[in-house]
This record gives sequence, C-alpha cells and structure tokens, in this order.
Amino acid sequence: MSRETRRDFLRQTTRTTTDAAIGSVALAACSPWLGPHAIAADPPRGKIKVGQIGIGHNHASAKMATFRKLSEHCEVVGIVEPDPEWRKKRGNQSAYRDLTWMTEEQLLNTKGLQAVAVEVDPGDDQLMAITGRCIDAGMHVHLDKPGGESFSAFKKVLDEAERRDLTVQLGYMYRNNPAMQFCFQAVREGWLGEIFEVHSVMNRDQPLSYLKWLSQFRGGTMFIFAGHLIDLVVTIMGKPDRITSYQRQTQSEVEFYDNGLAVFEYPRATATVRTASLEVGGYQRRQLVVCGDEGTIEIRPLEPPKLRLTLAKPRGSFKKGTQDVTLPSIPGRYDEHLLELARIIRGEIENPYPISHELIVQEALLSASGYPSE
Repeated sequence: MSRETRRDFLRQTTRTTTDAAIGSVALAACSPWLGPHAIAADPPRGKIKVGQIGIGHNHASAKMATFRKLSEHCEVVGIVEPDPEWRKKRGNQSAYRDLTWMTEEQLLNTKGLQAVAVEVDPGDDQLMAITGRCIDAGMHVHLDKPGGESFSAFKKVLDEAERRDLTVQLGYMYRNNPAMQFCFQAVREGWLGEIFEVHSVMNRDQPLSYLKWLSQFRGGTMFIFAGHLIDLVVTIMGKPDRITSYQRQTQSEVEFYDNGLAVFEYPRATATVRTASLEVGGYQRRQLVVCGDEGTIEIRPLEPPKLRLTLAKPRGSFKKGTQDVTLPSIPGRYDEHLLELARIIRGEIENPYPISHELIVQEALLSASGYPSE
C-alpha cells in the first residue's frame, strides 16, 4: 500500500469531529496531548436508551458499569439473560444491581430503545442470530468481540445493518486508547515516513480453567485475543494482500492452539500478530510497534499505555531521536469507546470505523486464526 493510499485509509477510518482538536497542532503541543478524551468534556445532546443482551462475555459487567457511569449520555432500560446458569453465576454482580431483567422480546420492544450491547459468551452459537434480531428491530449494536466463527454469518448481519444505516461497533477498546490515537495521527501526518513493519503482541499467562474455556474455539488464543491487534494493524495498514497463520500447541494440559503467530503481507511491508496464553508477565509486554523509514512508535504496555517516539528529524515540538511521550490518563477502559457510540447515534460524529472496516478485521481475524475461507 502506498503512502498516499494508506493516508487516505487512515483519514477515512479515524475521522471524527475531534480531529480539529487532535490534529497536527495538538500533536505538536502535546503538553498534555489532546487525544480522544477531549470529547468527554462536550455537553451531551440527550441520552441514548440502551439495553444489554447477555452477561456471559468476560467484559459484560464492565461494559454495563460503563454505560451506567456515562449517565449523562446513556439511559439503561434493561438487561436480558435467558440462561439460568449465567444468572446464577453473574447476575448478582454490582453492575446489574437495581436493573430491570427482561426477555429479549421485551427489551427490543421497549419504547425509545436505540442501542443494544450484545454481551453473550463468544462460544454461544446464537451470537450472530441475536445480533441479527437486534438489527431487524432497528437497533444500533455494540457487539463484543470476536464476531463469531463464521464470516458468512457475520457478513450477512453487518450487510443488513449497513442497508438499514445502523451502526455495529465491535468491542475493540484499544482503538480509543490515547496511545493508539497518537499513533494513528502520527502515521496520518507522515511523521514515520513509509511504514515497513508493524509488530504486535497480546499475551498472558492464563489459569487452567481459562485454557479449558479457550479450547472450545478452533482458533484458540489467536481467535479470542488477536482481534484487538488486527483492528489496529488494519487501521494503520489497510487490508492485507495475504495472511499466513502459524498455530502451535505449546502446553500439554489442554489440547488447543495456545501459541499463535500471523504474518500480514503488504506490497512494501509486513505486520506480525502474536498471541499466547502462557507468557509469565505477558500483560506487561502487550505491545504495538510501528516502524517507518523516518521514525518508530513503540507502545508498551498497551494498558496503561506508555509510548516512545523515535524520529529521524524534528516533528512539531518533538526532537530528532528517541523520547517518551506524555499521554493523558484513561478515565476507564471502555469510557471513550461507548461514548463514541453515543455520539454516533446522536449524529454528532460519523462512525470512524464503518461496516467495511469491521468486515476486513473479522475476515482477517478468522484467517489469522487458521479458519478456512468461506
């Protein structure tokens, strides 16, 4: 992908009404850097009514807690969980206290409902069917990752959402991370020159119980975690020409792919995506490194983010050479992500990650995880 083509792609996938605040002037100032958190200060233009289907996803309670935290922007009308086992395991969590439990039909027929967070267990074979019913009911959707193991099922639902002009926001929270926003903007402004390499890692040391849960997925660790990284790679580099998956089983306690590598090929660059469930202290080594012929950005760890910038020549207020970049603190992992959803629904901004982007990411995720093309 040429430099001009990549910049056009970035301009499309990261454009929001905050660009004026985030742009090159803000990047140059960078003390503090005005990232996506600037939007939190905007006065709300009315609350959106939201509901949630499912509490089986591991991020479900945190998403609901965030919706309730964003009370100036969101009104939670109810929650759905038909599985009595999940109600027993997680229904008493504080995030759900005092909420109205409903059936799916009751929720989707709630007057004024605008959006639904689909937070069912990723292994639920009804994941895309539930999402499809939300779309058919005219709802915008926050769909927690990953979007199922069938690309055709995923595409069918998202195509219908696009036909109805509805938003489907995948739960890739790193895209709103201030370090990533800085990186996207630096690439867009040409600070790094021609990108020739992207290196990304998302590892952890998982307990046996979690490994057993992961073993239900053909794609293993890569399928569950790599989407976060692929979302970033695609935002920076666009759709790859080819993806080669290298899946390995390293641990013997549970039979599944616990150690994965995927190589993304571009005309003049490569990107690597690594996930493993056996790295001691792996959370602190989660990283994204973007290398160009005029500079490099290293983000490690991803949360809380630390960013090191190396430049071949001065850019804005940054000098030639290597320096750490001061980033704003993150009020909450999902705050900016779900606030962005509210602003899209209210018509304040265009969706910076349209359906076309989500389709590229999902197709790439399945290919990187070793699933056959459909």
